[in-house]
Amino acid sequence: MKNQTPKQYEDQVEGRNSVLELLESGKDINKIYITRGEKHGSINKIIAKARERKIIIVEKDKRQIQEIAQTENYQGVIAIVPPFEYCEIEDILEEAKSKNEDPFVLILDGIEDPHNLGSIIRTAETAGVHGIIIPKRRAVAVNSTVNKTSAGAVEHMKIARVNNISESINKLKEAGLWICGTDINTKTYYYDQDLTGPIGIVIGNEGQGISEKVKKNCDFLVKIPMKGKVTSLNASVSTGIIIYEALKQRENNKK
Repeated sequence: MKNQTPKQYEDQVEGRNSVLELLESGKDINKIYITRGEKHGSINKIIAKARERKIIIVEKDKRQIQEIAQTENYQGVIAIVPPFEYCEIEDILEEAKSKNEDPFVLILDGIEDPHNLGSIIRTAETAGVHGIIIPKRRAVAVNSTVNKTSAGAVEHMKIARVNNISESINKLKEAGLWICGTDINTKTYYYDQDLTGPIGIVIGNEGQGISEKVKKNCDFLVKIPMKGKVTSLNASVSTGIIIYEALKQRENNKK
């Protein structure tokens, strides 16, 4: 848990759907703040589940809630939780083993926008990715914005936060994974590459892409065709395109 962003950015979950996901996940919640008078719709469901789990509910005036909120769209409810619990790479590999599946891992080389990270986590969770690896430096950590954007998917995704992405890639290789990087300058399109079997997919920074050191560590590189005048995609969109191609190939391989 060292070298994380300050705790105040990692200890609350905001918004009705995200708080409901959190309650249903069974993870620790210190207390839940709700806006005084907000006792209709899904707020009632949140209150009922919180009482069922014997979690403290604190009503506050709208102004007080606004002062606590880290996002604009908190929807009258904020859960205070322990800082996000990162896992180890071994835990991700064990997750795949427990499901009797080939490891399917996402490696993020320097994603800086919390909305991008949240969207990537949400997509990865729906596609059956076993875990995500992010760096400790020069990259966003899991915070309330990430949680909100992921629609609660962070509660179901194993995320490892590591000192060195290249070393982590080597660890995955030793475990038998092939590492696929993304690079606009390569010749191979993502749909022409075999993405079945144990695999790690590397997605680079929003502006710079994958670092040269990490790129050299990849077993192969793929690109997404670009037909327009803009020659790059949002990181979360690129991730979705490639991991769903991997999912399609993996599903077809089972038939």
